[in-house]
Amino acid sequence: MLGCECWWWSSSEYQLYDYSEPQPFSLPSPLPHWPQGEGFATGRIRLGEIEVTQITKFESIWSCNLLRGKSKGVTFYRPAGIPDGFFCLGYYCQPNDQPLQGYVLVARETVARRAEDGCTPDSALELPALEKPVNYSLVCNADLSENGCGYIWLPNPPVGYKAMGFVVTDMPEEPSPEEVRCVREDLTETCETCDRILAMDSKFEVWNTRPCKRGMFCTGVSMGTFFCSTYLDSNEELQVSCLKNFDSSLHAMPNLNQIHSLIEHYGPTVFFHPNEVYMPSSVQWFFKNGALLYREDTGNGEPIDHRGSNLPGGGENDSDFWIDLPNDDEAKNLLKAGNIDSAELYVHVKPALGGTFTDIAMWVFCPFNGPSAIKIGLVSFALNKIGEHAGDWEHFTLRVNNFTGELWQVYFSEHSGGRWVDAFDLEFIEGNKPIVYSSKHGHSSYAHPGTYLQGSSKFDIGVRNDAARSKFFIDSSTKYQIVAAEYLGKGVISEPCWLQYMRDWGPTIVYDGREELDKLIDRLPFFVRFSVENLIELFPTQLYGEEGPTGPKEKDNWLGDERC
Repeated sequence: MLGCECWWWSSSEYQLYDYSEPQPFSLPSPLPHWPQGEGFATGRIRLGEIEVTQITKFESIWSCNLLRGKSKGVTFYRPAGIPDGFFCLGYYCQPNDQPLQGYVLVARETVARRAEDGCTPDSALELPALEKPVNYSLVCNADLSENGCGYIWLPNPPVGYKAMGFVVTDMPEEPSPEEVRCVREDLTETCETCDRILAMDSKFEVWNTRPCKRGMFCTGVSMGTFFCSTYLDSNEELQVSCLKNFDSSLHAMPNLNQIHSLIEHYGPTVFFHPNEVYMPSSVQWFFKNGALLYREDTGNGEPIDHRGSNLPGGGENDSDFWIDLPNDDEAKNLLKAGNIDSAELYVHVKPALGGTFTDIAMWVFCPFNGPSAIKIGLVSFALNKIGEHAGDWEHFTLRVNNFTGELWQVYFSEHSGGRWVDAFDLEFIEGNKPIVYSSKHGHSSYAHPGTYLQGSSKFDIGVRNDAARSKFFIDSSTKYQIVAAEYLGKGVISEPCWLQYMRDWGPTIVYDGREELDKLIDRLPFFVRFSVENLIELFPTQLYGEEGPTGPKEKDNWLGDERC
């Protein structure tokens, strides 16, 4: 994986420049005193035989700004202020063009010893959880003579142990084995690369890492360390690992009072577009005002109880049932318009990254998703039908650091995907409450106002997603309902009946958009015209059919991690 020899970075190709080191990031307002609990926001988390804490203060070891290409400058850091009895597991790296908001875990061995159903050999239990590396392998020698040198080292663990990160020096001497600790193999899980930090002409790369398996029931713990390689084969296992949480109690997760406090402190304000005509509503308002349940073997829709008690619950989406708007035009238009005064955010709270973070997924319901608008270069066209569907579910997710209670990231869902945005890149309102911008007609979420294109950025062609602040908004810190938090145990949260409905919240209608696209093409200047077939290939496939989505509990991210 790392090659047979290290890569040498010559000063004739790349140079260092003076720069200001990234400054630490802090939220706009101080954190409150969270309600009393067990392990949430106490600074340390037990993982079984290992206890860990986060280090967010660093000593810079080596920094570089790259002259060639568009690569970003980066800084490599050694964790500073490690508490007595804890040991470094690896160093930290981040780009220079963003505030310093990162961490690495340091660990110490606890007195707990684990023997689960005989799955761990006695010989492993006799070994300490943490052990010094045997020696190091030099992975990268970045020799920049006048401007300094950087050396990146991989710890070589003893037999039965795994390295958790790399060590960086500004001198060619091999680091001391005392510098880091390796972790006994049965206490670790595999990890993968994500978010490339540095790329050197495909010869040398630095990446962030994360557990391979992520989701509500997964135990992998993110280390905060980086991965370095002279080349990366996606089919091979990385030579560093992440930790595994063996504490099934998840003692660092917030209790119910702490959840309410978190939402009241961090709950975003969701702004809808000034020209939005398809507003959100509560699910109960939707049911009370004429939504109908259809089934495959009958032709008439059945009124839905305001609680959703007559909806079929459980199972999977077999397409035998769906929800639709009423047939009466006046009633149908009433539902399409929604009712923002009744709207509230539906909250699902779940463990993330082995219970070291808490994900607070906030779902917003809109009775109707409006037609799309197409952007082709500088010209935009509003479509009549394409993109419409009934029953629109969208969400965003707050990721909270369980060591400190600090808001770490927010995930913004954008139709079939989305992206995580770090706290330093958010807009805030009223203290530490971030702003979420909901796009016109489509209701996808964004961290900043603007026009976002879903399609081909190369040709500047696609579906427009326009987001802006307006007088239409929902304050999720006050208008919310917790609908699920499975880790709290049975009976703590009562799930609403409608949450168990796993079928479509709107009918499936497939239609041919050729006629509408033909008209659009005829309006284009000759030099930018496309054939219908070529134009269709540039747009998202969901543009050509009307399909009501399934509810929150049927989505992949209900149990799994968010899709990026």
